[in-house]
Amino acid sequence: MHYFMIVFPIILTSLFTLATIPLLVWMERRVAALIQDRLGPNRCNIKGIRLGGIIQPIADMLKLLFKEEFYPKHVKHKFYYILAPGIVFTSSFLSFMVIPYADDVTLNGFTYHIQALPIELGVLWVFAFAGLGVYGIIIAGWASHNKYAILGALRASSQVISYEIAMGLAIVSMLITYNSISLNDMVQFQGQLIFGFIPAWGIILQPLAGIIFIVTAFAETNRAPFDAAEGESEIVAGYHTEYSAMKFALFFMGEYIAMSAASALIVTIFFGGYQIPWLNTQTMQEHMSLIILLLMIVIPLMALGFISWMTFNNSCSPQHQRETRFFTVFITIFIIALESFFFYLLTSGMSHEGSSVFIMILQITSFAIKVMLMNFVFVWVRWTFPRFRYDQTQHLGWNILLPLSLFNIFITALVVVIGGL
Repeated sequence: MHYFMIVFPIILTSLFTLATIPLLVWMERRVAALIQDRLGPNRCNIKGIRLGGIIQPIADMLKLLFKEEFYPKHVKHKFYYILAPGIVFTSSFLSFMVIPYADDVTLNGFTYHIQALPIELGVLWVFAFAGLGVYGIIIAGWASHNKYAILGALRASSQVISYEIAMGLAIVSMLITYNSISLNDMVQFQGQLIFGFIPAWGIILQPLAGIIFIVTAFAETNRAPFDAAEGESEIVAGYHTEYSAMKFALFFMGEYIAMSAASALIVTIFFGGYQIPWLNTQTMQEHMSLIILLLMIVIPLMALGFISWMTFNNSCSPQHQRETRFFTVFITIFIIALESFFFYLLTSGMSHEGSSVFIMILQITSFAIKVMLMNFVFVWVRWTFPRFRYDQTQHLGWNILLPLSLFNIFITALVVVIGGL
């Protein structure tokens, strides 16, 4: 158990980064289809099972994995050409390592941090590796020896100096508010209540800093409307024009990991992290039976709503109706097993360590739901707003976000000094 709890946060990091890529690609396509009034991926299947279209991104990944590797002859610096996708992918992955997924857990006298890398300098670690990603883009554009690729790299370099200052200053105001640079300390701070009933989330305490950080996070991940570095309508595909197969897949996966990491950081700093509103760790320990009873009521209702939605959407095809019946049976069995487990917990009672593990599971679930909702916002914005020109991005960063972030720091410092906080 001791060794499992040590590697458990690393397993969670892999799940939140690598394992969620097919799910994020599926979300991207389905939301795009919803906004554009079409169906999206719904044909690819395994023995008739489509999983709502999620088989399609899995097939895409397999296609990229087995695709022939191609190296353009005009590439002069092959080492840097190959290295660039790895820098983008690795920097995105490592920036996720310090995100806390749940409160500290004490089992058998040992206290475990539910972070892959439990260091106090969490924010500095994230910014260090998030900033390295643009180096991979610049190297890819330069090493490709292609005019469109170098234009994309130049756009990325001009964009990074426009938004990073405002992003850093937005974080400075949050450091003043939380009086700590530890991400876990920030989340624990947000477990408090303002006036006894308002969650002390960062977005409530610092709405302007939250807006600035979210806008700059879109630019950090090179997502639309800040994707001028790969503007396909102007410069083919920008910095990754000359990349194919797994080299392109690393850029592709790096973007989604960066999006997930940005969502996790936004949730951690501004939306309570793993904290459930009005239910911090101590409160859940004191009212465990009531929480289990509420779960026994809410989860079946949610499952019933999902089955009804799936039945309504799959009523047009006999094949889709068979899939609906399969999932109905699967979900019903799962709910019966879960309800039986909850009933056992209610009747037999739980030890303090058992309650700690159960609370950890609830907090990880809360964190995962918040991150997926934030990822949905990323996808929603991409398919709603047109791409900014790179000069418009510079104007936004230097003339709007930078003055606002400086003003926010001034107001925050003033409140802290006058209030004696």
